[in-house]
Amino acid sequence: MKAVVMTSPGAPEVLQVQQVADPVIENDREILVRLKAAGVNPIDTKLRTRGTFFPDQKPAILGCDGAGIVAEVGKNVENFQVGDEVYFCHSGIGATPGNYAELTVVDERFVAKKPTSLSFVEAAAAPLVLITAWESLYDRGKLEAGRKVLIHGGAGGVGHVAIQLAKLQGTEVATTISSAEKADFVKSLGADLAIFKNIDFVQVVLDWTNGEGVDLAFDTIGGKVFYDTIPAVKVYGDIVTILEPDVNLGNLKVARQRNLRIGLELMLTPMMKGLMEAQVDQANILQQCGRLFDQGKLKIHVNKTFALDDAIEAHRMLEAGSMVGKIVLTI
Repeated sequence: MKAVVMTSPGAPEVLQVQQVADPVIENDREILVRLKAAGVNPIDTKLRTRGTFFPDQKPAILGCDGAGIVAEVGKNVENFQVGDEVYFCHSGIGATPGNYAELTVVDERFVAKKPTSLSFVEAAAAPLVLITAWESLYDRGKLEAGRKVLIHGGAGGVGHVAIQLAKLQGTEVATTISSAEKADFVKSLGADLAIFKNIDFVQVVLDWTNGEGVDLAFDTIGGKVFYDTIPAVKVYGDIVTILEPDVNLGNLKVARQRNLRIGLELMLTPMMKGLMEAQVDQANILQQCGRLFDQGKLKIHVNKTFALDDAIEAHRMLEAGSMVGKIVLTI
């Protein structure tokens, strides 16, 4: 099959299109999927730059998100048959080949039926950001109706899904953005307040919450933004981040004084640690989101598509920053 192989850690040019052996089913619960599209996520560019989590496994094929058609099933597969359309977040971190390829093999328990209302491109854009936002808001943040939420980077891949999930829970949402175009975009998703990043967002949030701060802040940007956000969270509130806090950029003194609960979200943990039950739980999230897509309550925004052969250009665009929505490789 044709695949985009990462020959070594480095710049986008280390991604090379090659012919590699077709994957084969080795477990009775596995399915072979003919991929139609693969999502491109920031984790892909980070792993390409610094190396995968499993550097001894070479060559590496990146891409956690995939969508396609079941081409073959193991003898004990229960939930899928040849011809089914599926989407999933699995592989692509170095342990097993990812989805920048024509074919992949995945355990059926980690897969969900593709929402009928989504194209393969849209479906491939969705899994990682859906699971990340769901776990951050619902599992870490314990978000409930009537709460007020601050979501950083609301026009981005995770952010634009998080706005919708937060609104579905019956909350009020403020989000930070960097342009008038992005302000219009996040408001179309249901955001109640769009805050330009060059404004003192803490003061705007405090004014919005009558001086109390939000119940939950969700940081999708990291760096100094994580520490700057702490005063915008109410006493006994929650702050969840998908980036590792940099101890050189701030401290947690104010967070401790405000008795904040801090959540660190990495949706890759179940895959990295081989946690079967947790990976099944993530597939269940995709199943629930599939119903929301088909009911018209949730949508995914694809900014641009690239052919599989153009993965280098896809990585360059993602690393340039300021993305609205997602990038997808078509296969």
